[in-house]
Amino acid sequence: MISLPPENRRRGFTLVELLVTCAIVAALSAVGMMVGKSAITRGRIVHSTENLRNLAIANVNYAADYGVFCPADDQWNNRRWHGGRSSTGARFDPTRGFLSLYLGESRQVGRDPLLAALPAGTGSFEEGTGGYGYNAAYIGGRPGGSYDCTTRVRLSERAANLSDPARTVMFATTAYARAAGIQEYPYCEPPFWDFGGGPSGDRPSPSIHFRANGKALVAWCDGHVTAEPESATSTAANPHGGEASKWHLGWFGPEENNGWWNPRRDSADY
Repeated sequence: MISLPPENRRRGFTLVELLVTCAIVAALSAVGMMVGKSAITRGRIVHSTENLRNLAIANVNYAADYGVFCPADDQWNNRRWHGGRSSTGARFDPTRGFLSLYLGESRQVGRDPLLAALPAGTGSFEEGTGGYGYNAAYIGGRPGGSYDCTTRVRLSERAANLSDPARTVMFATTAYARAAGIQEYPYCEPPFWDFGGGPSGDRPSPSIHFRANGKALVAWCDGHVTAEPESATSTAANPHGGEASKWHLGWFGPEENNGWWNPRRDSADY
């Protein structure tokens, strides 16, 4: 019988070698999944940023035509910046909003893929916003909530009254907390309610959603978009059972005189 030299004999993997190989493959797979997930998130952030930029540009164009920014809503709450409906309780048609004619061929707000990837609360009472909220307190409206006597449309802010458009909030990624998840919400509420006499000290339910890798995407009144970190949240009771902190809802930036929401924050009137 011919005996092969030791160097020519075939040797199988030992158990240790197999275990090491499996561990390496598993680690590489995990890294690949993390890289893939990160790339998907980055892509969603880019898409959402572009949606917000388009909203800001549309509103700037609206202001160029009318001298005021797009109104947030009408007195009956049946027509808003993002859509319209036939009656209270009906679904919003996203092509019938005050801003619709400025949103391109679709005439509706683009859907935020970051929000679409999160758990949705049941029984949503808001749809058609795309996942974005308008600064209705100071841009789509004015403190105190005045409406035109004839059209019953909310009186919005004049572009000429903004001393610092690059640091005045127009739109942001928003949501509203429900017990089982989150839903769309049409307004990016300021840190404090303002009923016409300046910030009251009472907080609304927070609606700014920090879903872009822990930051909120914000479109400013000059048209640029940034990602802002959370600076405050609220533990106030939610009538729909949602927890703001659980779903990363809060505010960003300074709070004095409602910070970057309020175009008159540096005025002597405040």
